[in-house]
Amino acid sequence: MASSSSARLMLLAALLASAAALAAAQKATGTKPKAATPAASGPSAATADGPAPTNVTAVLEKSGKYTTFLRLLHESRVDTQINSQLMDSYNGLTMFAPTDAAFAALKPGTLNSLSSQDQIQLMLYCVLPRFYSLSMLTTLSGPVNTQASGADGPYKYKIKPSNNNVNISTGVNWALLSTVVSKDFPLAVYSVDKVPLPYELFGPKPPTPAPAPAPAPSKSKTKKHKKSTGIAEPPAADDTTAADTAKKAAAAATGVSRWVAAAGVLGGAIFAGLF
Repeated sequence: MASSSSARLMLLAALLASAAALAAAQKATGTKPKAATPAASGPSAATADGPAPTNVTAVLEKSGKYTTFLRLLHESRVDTQINSQLMDSYNGLTMFAPTDAAFAALKPGTLNSLSSQDQIQLMLYCVLPRFYSLSMLTTLSGPVNTQASGADGPYKYKIKPSNNNVNISTGVNWALLSTVVSKDFPLAVYSVDKVPLPYELFGPKPPTPAPAPAPAPSKSKTKKHKKSTGIAEPPAADDTTAADTAKKAAAAATGVSRWVAAAGVLGGAIFAGLF
């Protein structure tokens, strides 16, 4: 009995010693149970988990060849409009980006001649309202709408394949897609060697019609009628002069005398025949 009780006490003491040693070890390492963290939610979580939204400025700034185009996009606020559309559009966008060399080749004063609204139209003209890969662009035919066209307005392109590349025509000039800057949905960006000049802004203007000639003044004069005063007016004077009257009287007398003479001769002849 005494030996059995002694063994139990020794086993209990060993267990207590092991527990104390384990507690000391955990305290020394500072290990604590980790609490479960709730899953993040909302827009910030979607941004952290998914790819960052496409930003047209960031895409164009990488090469450093589009500083003028970027400045015009920013001044016209078209860059803000494009970035907003890229976040909400299921169709994506396509951009033709003129290089700094393309802008430098313009005639002096070309951009300064445009109003603020015209500059906005020029920037929107460089954007197509959906995503087109290079192979998709080669299959297009007929007029192609731009962001400046609205639903179905002017400001269109004619696109023509050229070997493995694409030419775009504005009606004023041609531009060649020289480099693919971005080919990932939702934004395709192609570098162009000329600034696309829309026909609506840079095409020939119709001549101004000449003003209609003024009507000729009327020569007829309205005859004024004198008001009647109750006194009879003298008859209008005859334009025949006294000399004309004398001539007519002399002519009449001469004719009468000739008839008288002729009658006398005829009467004398008749009288002689009777006797």
